[in-house]
Amino acid sequence: MATPLRSAAAAALRRARTARTAKPASASRPGLLLPTPTTTTTAGTRPFTAATTALSPSSSSAKILLEDRESGFGFTRHNPIAPKPRSRAVTEIRGPYYSVMGARYLSDVLETMGAHVDGLKFAGGSFSLFPEAPLRQLIELAHAHGVYVSTGGWVEHILASSGGDVGGAVDKYLAKCKDLGFDVIELSTGFLSLPPDDWVRLAERVQEAGLKPKPELGIQFGAGGDTSAAELQSIGTSDPSKVINMAKRFVQDAGVERLMIESEGITENVQSWRTDVIQSILKEIPLEKVMFEAADPSVFNWYIREFGVDVNLFVDHSQIVQLAGLRAGIWGKSDTFGKITTFRP
Repeated sequence: MATPLRSAAAAALRRARTARTAKPASASRPGLLLPTPTTTTTAGTRPFTAATTALSPSSSSAKILLEDRESGFGFTRHNPIAPKPRSRAVTEIRGPYYSVMGARYLSDVLETMGAHVDGLKFAGGSFSLFPEAPLRQLIELAHAHGVYVSTGGWVEHILASSGGDVGGAVDKYLAKCKDLGFDVIELSTGFLSLPPDDWVRLAERVQEAGLKPKPELGIQFGAGGDTSAAELQSIGTSDPSKVINMAKRFVQDAGVERLMIESEGITENVQSWRTDVIQSILKEIPLEKVMFEAADPSVFNWYIREFGVDVNLFVDHSQIVQLAGLRAGIWGKSDTFGKITTFRP
């Protein structure tokens, strides 16, 4: 049955497709690689913000019941949600990877919880497995709800398997991602040894293409895939200072807006959590410049308890309701229930 929200979403998708057809005819031909622009008009002024206009009556702009004082539950104590675009309390969700996600599935997620979702990530190279039309539909749907769209760390595959013309392959990859509507390119090196200067140069290449680079840093080599915990432990971890020094270069020298901190070796596939690594990172890098991978309820519960509601987190899409409730302070585990507060008069 059609609902006002579904009708609004459909209308937004039609507007997005209409806007797309207004491009030069050469830009819409299948398979044509677009030239990579050297500047971008809006991405530099909005934090990881989707390039298209959000739905007017969507879940992204409609008042949630918890903040409706007149006819909802606004009379209860809660932490208010900041409007989008946000630089703190940002939540990025994993899209299709462990489960299939189509337009109907994503529409359900965003119609109900879109106000709490800032970004959608296609893990790894999962987006390359889609036919183009349904992939574009998912990206347009995310944009219609004010949600930016990020690739996973598939650039590792591009760098490692492109033969002699690595630069050309990277440019083609960025051009196609831009054409599809991606806003953010994740730059992972969990399986690669890449010199620091080259990693910064890669971030600058993404910026030149009119996209946002999101470097993913961690202390565990071999992270980000399906490597067993035992094998990861046998490889060992890097010193946290390596992550901090690289993060400073990205933020201070390359002007990167936000970094992703890989969970493996810190809170995932470890015998005990390396909370010292997290504390060391936040001593040197501003909170709004960092996002932590926390796709486990115990992990994001700890982050909210330790750093408050403003910490930026990456979780699975199945966990967005639980995380939103924790940020709002309306429920939690035994150590957080009724204890997550803010003071913003």
